[in-house]
Amino acid sequence: MELTNIPHLASSSSFFFSSCRSRRRTGRAVITALAAGSRCSADSACPEPIEQQNIDNLSGPANTQCYRRRDFAAVALLPFLLPHVDMASAADSYDGSIIQNGVRNVLSKVKAAGVLRLVFHDAGTFDISDKSGGMNGSIIYEADRPENAGLSKSLKILRKAKEGIDQVQQVSWADLIAVAGAEAVALCGGPEIPIRLGRLDSSTADPTGKLPEETLDVVALKTSFRKKGFSTQEMVVLSGAHTIGGKGFGNPNAFDNAYFKVLLEKPRPTSSGMPIGLPTDWALTEDDECLRWINIYAEDQDKFFADFRDAYTKLVNSGASWRAA
Repeated sequence: MELTNIPHLASSSSFFFSSCRSRRRTGRAVITALAAGSRCSADSACPEPIEQQNIDNLSGPANTQCYRRRDFAAVALLPFLLPHVDMASAADSYDGSIIQNGVRNVLSKVKAAGVLRLVFHDAGTFDISDKSGGMNGSIIYEADRPENAGLSKSLKILRKAKEGIDQVQQVSWADLIAVAGAEAVALCGGPEIPIRLGRLDSSTADPTGKLPEETLDVVALKTSFRKKGFSTQEMVVLSGAHTIGGKGFGNPNAFDNAYFKVLLEKPRPTSSGMPIGLPTDWALTEDDECLRWINIYAEDQDKFFADFRDAYTKLVNSGASWRAA
C-alpha cells in the first residue's frame, strides 16, 4: 500500500452478508488529515477520549537547589532554543505509516478475510435515501448481531492495533478499519488502494436490517445495492472479495480473479461435498448483466483489480462524516 502526500493512504469469509504474496512495503510520508482545525469543536464531544502523555520530570535532585535552578532556567529557555512548531497544524496531521505499521503488526494472511469483512459490514449499512449508516466505526457496537457473527475476533485483532497507534496518534475506528481492509487486500496479492483519512466515529449503532441477506435472489440483491448507491457492475466487482476466506473460491489466502472463474464452472462445484460460496454468489450468474461482468473479470484480472480499487474506495467513503475543515 503506497503512501502519498495528500490526505490519503496508499495502499473480505462473507462480505456484506452475514497463493498469497506477502508484500511489506516501505516508504514514509506525512499525510495531512482533511481537517485544518482542532480535533474536536468547542461545542461537540470528541469521538473518543484523547489519552494524555506522561511528562518527564525535568527537575534535578530534590536536595540540590542549584540543580533545580539550573533546570528551571533550561526549561524557560526551551521556546527560544527549539524550532517553531505550528501546534494546530501538527495536531491535524497523520503519519500514515504509523497506522499502516500498527495494522501490519497484527495482520496475517489467515486473518485477512475477517478484517476485510469488517469493512463490508461497517460500510454496508449505508442507505443513500436518508444518508444513514455507512463507514463510521459503528460496527464496534454491532458485533452481537446475527449477521455479524464471528466479527468479534476481527475487532479484537484491530483493537490491539488501535491501542498501539493511539499511543502515538489518535486514529478513529472508521479510518482504522478502512486502512486495515486495504492492507488485507494488498497483503494477499490484490491491488494497493489509496485511503482518504479523517473519518469520524459514530457513538451509536447503525439501524438494523441494512445488510443484504445471503438468501436474496439477484433482483432483490441488485435493489439492495442500488439503495446503497452502487451499480450492478460495482456489486459484482465487490462480490469478488469472496475470493479470499473459506468459501472455496480457489486459494483462500490469494486475492485474485478465481472467484469469477469458479462462478463460470458447470455444474456448480463443491468442496469436500459442500457447496462453494453463498446463494447470493450464484445468484449473480442468473442475471445477464451480472454474467457479462463475471466473464470480463474472469478473463482480465487487471481489470478486476482496477475496478475493485475504485469500488472499495467508494465503499469506505459511503456515509462517512469527515473532520471539519
